[in-house]
Amino acid sequence: MAPEARTKIFLKNSATALCAGVVVLASFSLGAEAARRHSRSHYHRLPEVAAIPPRALPYPQLPLPFEIPGAQYLPLAWADVKGWSDDDHLAAYKTFRASCRSINAQTGAGEQKALGGSLSEPCRAAKSLEPADDTQARTFFEDNFSPLRISRLGEPDGFVTGYYEPVLEGSRTQTDVYNVPVYRRPSNLFVRGYNQASVSLPNKGSVYRKIGRRKLVPYYDRGEIEDGKIAGRGLEIAWLKDPTDLLFAQIQGSARIKFDDGGTIRLNYDSYNGYPYTAVGRVLIERGIIPKEEMSMQKIREWMAQNPDGAKELRRQNRAYIFFREVNLSDKDEAVGAQGIPLTAGRSIAVDKSLHVYGTPFFIEGELPIESDRAKTAFHRLMIAQDTGSAIVGPARADLYFGAGADAGRVSGRLRHPMHFVMLVPKGLDPGIRAARLPLPDPRPSEKIAKLFPQTDPKDPAKDPAKGETVAIAGPVPLPAPRPVIEPVREPPRHMKSRSHQQ
Repeated sequence: MAPEARTKIFLKNSATALCAGVVVLASFSLGAEAARRHSRSHYHRLPEVAAIPPRALPYPQLPLPFEIPGAQYLPLAWADVKGWSDDDHLAAYKTFRASCRSINAQTGAGEQKALGGSLSEPCRAAKSLEPADDTQARTFFEDNFSPLRISRLGEPDGFVTGYYEPVLEGSRTQTDVYNVPVYRRPSNLFVRGYNQASVSLPNKGSVYRKIGRRKLVPYYDRGEIEDGKIAGRGLEIAWLKDPTDLLFAQIQGSARIKFDDGGTIRLNYDSYNGYPYTAVGRVLIERGIIPKEEMSMQKIREWMAQNPDGAKELRRQNRAYIFFREVNLSDKDEAVGAQGIPLTAGRSIAVDKSLHVYGTPFFIEGELPIESDRAKTAFHRLMIAQDTGSAIVGPARADLYFGAGADAGRVSGRLRHPMHFVMLVPKGLDPGIRAARLPLPDPRPSEKIAKLFPQTDPKDPAKDPAKGETVAIAGPVPLPAPRPVIEPVREPPRHMKSRSHQQ
């Protein structure tokens, strides 16, 4: 047969074999898949074996002592708390019990903060206790709490300011005199993770203006709102005379507005536009307009009244803008704090909500200009955390609430002072008590080895010949001998037979 003919026959047979192989592989794959489906449909899965529980540790699993970021603390004895015995503890106890009503009503796990849900224990004790005098109230705090000096890391003291509830004149409708609108929350204001109709929105974080269904852009700042970006939408609750009155009502977070007909409405913080708060007083200090030692709310008001154009520009340096909601309170009731209960003048404080839990008692001690601008009135008072504010940041930072009206405004407006902070920690979290419950660790292994294998070297100075004693010294533990190196046996190479593919 000619070479060309043999080549054609070989190629033809190879192609036939290749096609047959493809058919066989395809049928094998389909058969395997059918078998798997049949197995899944006709046989039950094997029962899952329960996981082996983790082995118990030799020590009890006690939670670690609480920690407040950026803070330093010092445990104290009650005798070391300056001015503690001079305070009106019964008044502080009544304010604490007001917070307990909210704490006792909470369900579920505690907050993920230093104190967590530990306040529920003293609140349960306070639920059935009606102290008759100051001594019994002080005993309650001493029995259920431990004093802990607290301040920002690297600083000896905390810092306090004051706030109050302004009482302003206003109108229900716009007039030539009353032409500064007080706005409620707009419907297009949006905060991620919250329903737009939520009763309470955070006072920190990003806030957006919702356009259509999906598009989000930053909300209008103070300047844009004052220029009328949300005017004419029916958001006006009332009208004021002076934009400075509105600015300070927004800084305080609440206000009472009295109308010419004798009626009054009460306003509380509802939401804000998402821009960080800028203190206008700090701007005036940085510009050298008002010296730092003379700064007060009254000084700011006087300067803004004398400089209307400068006041407009100064207000817009604070791009944050507060929206209010009307609350059902009488003139006899105090403003409602962020905890949701009425505040107590002289006993309620605003704290950093990201660090602290509402209801925490703080004993604040130092000197404040309560009587006048230059007075140094001794201040040692047990206060209860019931409110918060965007400018209140840090572990030992508080805003003291002084009530409503002009007198409260004058006192709170001149407070910018360092003070000593003593945080009352529930006994369940007391670091000293918790440390006493922690077991001691096992002895170090080297000490055990030294006792089991004492070394008696007469040249060693550790031996005292006069006493005839030998001190046990932990020597180095010998390592095991290395494994011998075994050379692999080389096998002679095998000769492979080659196959010839011939037709």
